[in-house]
Amino acid sequence: MILRGIGASGGVGMGPAVCLRAAAPDHTERGYTGAEGERARLRAASCQVERETAALAERMRSRTEGSESAILTGQITMLQDPELELQLDQAIRAGECAEAAVDAVFGGYVRLFEGLEDERMRLRAADVQDLQGRLLRALLGCREADLSRLPAGCVLVTRELTPSMAVGLDRERVAAIVTEAGGSASHAAILARALGIPAVLGAPGVLREVENGALVLVDGDAGTALLRPGQEAQEEYRARRAALLRRQVRLEPYRRRPTVDGDGRRLHLYANVGHPAEAVRAAAEGAEGIGLLRTEFLFLDRPEPPTEEEQLAAYLAAARPFPGGRVVVRTLDVGGDKQIPWLALPQERNPFLGCRGLRASFARPELFRVQLRALLRAGAEVPGLRVLLPMVTAVSEVRRVRTMLAQCAGELEGEGVACRPELPLGVMIETPAAARTADLLAGESDFFSIGTNDLTQHTLAADRNDLEVKKLYTPLHPAVLRELREVIRAGRQAGLPVGLCGEAAASPELLPLLLSWGLEEFSVSPALLLETRARIAGWTAEEAGAVERQVMALAGPEEIRAYYDARAYD
Repeated sequence: MILRGIGASGGVGMGPAVCLRAAAPDHTERGYTGAEGERARLRAASCQVERETAALAERMRSRTEGSESAILTGQITMLQDPELELQLDQAIRAGECAEAAVDAVFGGYVRLFEGLEDERMRLRAADVQDLQGRLLRALLGCREADLSRLPAGCVLVTRELTPSMAVGLDRERVAAIVTEAGGSASHAAILARALGIPAVLGAPGVLREVENGALVLVDGDAGTALLRPGQEAQEEYRARRAALLRRQVRLEPYRRRPTVDGDGRRLHLYANVGHPAEAVRAAAEGAEGIGLLRTEFLFLDRPEPPTEEEQLAAYLAAARPFPGGRVVVRTLDVGGDKQIPWLALPQERNPFLGCRGLRASFARPELFRVQLRALLRAGAEVPGLRVLLPMVTAVSEVRRVRTMLAQCAGELEGEGVACRPELPLGVMIETPAAARTADLLAGESDFFSIGTNDLTQHTLAADRNDLEVKKLYTPLHPAVLRELREVIRAGRQAGLPVGLCGEAAASPELLPLLLSWGLEEFSVSPALLLETRARIAGWTAEEAGAVERQVMALAGPEEIRAYYDARAYD
């Protein structure tokens, strides 16, 4: 039987299942001891959970250089939230015991998150449930499952992987993870990826179908879990594992090598990361820095905006694995398919072309100024820090941000706070307007970073998330290729560094074209760093130029794909 879910952490793993069917703590027999007694019990339980969470954060900090600890310390922040404390106290004063108050208040937040349209916000319900369960166990004196003692080589099967559970996992003992709930944007998924454990989340019915000890084959890339695999499937798995190991051996020499093409020309390879936790893995995989740090994680995980201090800590945590290296931080990029309920952006019929990216920041200047102040302060400690603006369409927008940066820098200097007033400011080229006016934007920018995902869908008028037109979405369309070529040329003519941080940066088909046009900076996901460095090393300027001339003479993506297929391209 094959169960399908979401491939949240890549790789394959096989082993006997360990099914964790943890029942919710039962407090039906718990009586009410009076408001003061219940408050005291709740305070004691909250202090216990805070201590345990701080210990978990420290454990994660010791394993991953500290960047993942923010996921856990965020639970402490929630426990200390005055509004939450007030709601719990009101429930107790209304005659509820501490356990019933926790169930009622936390359950309300869970329902709130689960009812939201934005997937990332829905997945935060698991974080609240994690905290709810731990508080209840502390109140009832129940012990939590010790996942550090799982049998070696097992596959963990559970309803949902929580952040506190993920911290206890040992990749040397857990071959893979399968859950009934969860998604790739959840905190547990982030931790699983950082730990390098293959994971398939959101596979309905897995606990019903799997028995303890049953063999399970997990494919984190395909998002499948094969139950009781036959001999043929097991042999295929072992062959794939052997191929992966051979690939790792082949790519290992590139981990610490400089990024150079076949002629020895020096290039630069950075990582795209969506959370400081992923920066540690990126550094371990040989990234020279961060080519794109998405800052949405700061805003999506909470019911209110992050403070300046919280943002500063996150930027410094992301930069910590790259002392002296480049760290490109993209300002908040919401709207489109990334909605934040508390931001209260207008409801739009076509949000992808509405108030998103830099437009959303301009719509809430008070929030944008907090982010700019945090970035200016981080720049004082991180010499390689750069600021990247999303969804730019006009020169006036860049000038407006420069004015705001100067104002924020003046405020900080007046307050006696260290900052770096002259932060390099870059434009993300992801709209046809930006691509067509790249020469004008170059006069106001310090660097370009091409976002091929949005640039492709806007150029081709094809939503990459729409199943009906997704087949039209391809960066191999001549219109997209011509835009990429002209943007790179415009940047180079102006003497600006030009990088590419979209998915196309790791495309083997696009690589020779990008090299022939003179692109020198590539930013890819951590999992693709070594493969991309190895591919770059395989191209000389002459060879790349020959492919570029052939491809750019073709009339459509079908012809271009046929050309690569005919070359048996790898």
